[in-house]
Amino acid sequence: MTKLLKELLAERGCLLADGATGTNLFAMGLQTGDAPELWNRDYPERVAASYRSFIEAGSDIVLSNSFGGNRYRLGLHNSESDVAELNERSVSIAREEIAKTDRTVLVAGCMGPTGEILAPVGTLSMDDARTAFAEQALSLARGGADILWIETLSSLEEMQAALEGASQAGLPIVSTMSFDTNGRSMMGITPAGLARFLAELENPPSAYGANCGVGPSELVVTVANMVAASEEGAIIVAKGNCGIPEYIDGAICYDGTPELMAAYAHMAVDAGARIIGGCCGTTPEHVAVMRQALDEHQRGSKPSLEEIVGVLGEVSTGAKAQYGGDDSLLAGSASGAAPRRRRTSR
Repeated sequence: MTKLLKELLAERGCLLADGATGTNLFAMGLQTGDAPELWNRDYPERVAASYRSFIEAGSDIVLSNSFGGNRYRLGLHNSESDVAELNERSVSIAREEIAKTDRTVLVAGCMGPTGEILAPVGTLSMDDARTAFAEQALSLARGGADILWIETLSSLEEMQAALEGASQAGLPIVSTMSFDTNGRSMMGITPAGLARFLAELENPPSAYGANCGVGPSELVVTVANMVAASEEGAIIVAKGNCGIPEYIDGAICYDGTPELMAAYAHMAVDAGARIIGGCCGTTPEHVAVMRQALDEHQRGSKPSLEEIVGVLGEVSTGAKAQYGGDDSLLAGSASGAAPRRRRTSR
């Protein structure tokens, strides 16, 4: 499977991931507070329609509807005993949709954070976290996932637990953090810090990068900072939100236009990303325009801060200070940020 991922990259130059599963399902009737993963059993035809919309938009990689499919997240809905069923279904539904197309599309078994804080700051032990990630990863593998996709993590401890647990499934792993606190994750990790941490692992992921965060401008800067701190040849992922969130009529909306996301795709490639997609707020319409943008793009030099801000919008002071991959001037330790809990809808 690692060979397949690398062959696709060699053939296509860069790969287009999908957009926001949650945004798509909310448009189909999912209610705030509901678990999207339950729809794999209750409304499989709607989940299939979501996958199909991103496949038809041109995605090379489709993430399964399993972001919150671990025992801790599902436990909030009294469904912790359904980990295997819901994760297997999330992938098998995608496989059925991919079988209807004549091109190669990878299914990425999506794994989000546990929602718990790991010890010593919190109460979740490394062993228990590792076990939860392994349980979910093995279920996704049984369903037929091509790769595993760990996303929206914020701490190195949970990243380590996720990678160690997921490795039990024997599939290639993609891992991303969310950097949304002045150029850091909410647990204080910088993009360069993540790159250094992964480089020291005995079995690093096949690809890594950033997802979610603040907006496309911050995400592109994050990618550039990560590329500068990574070894040559690293496969970097950019999966940014569709603009900036706004609270309108009781719902969170994103202001990113298709044109903005096309520009983001161009700049993400020039910043060094090899896999590009969209996170919260990104619809199939956005992805279709990103597909065209990537197909027409001739890679250029790394965009300057001024170019990124001028085209995509303002960037935090912390991210600017790290531009070029040097986070040594930032104050505070790598894990000095106060923890907070969050679930993104993607």
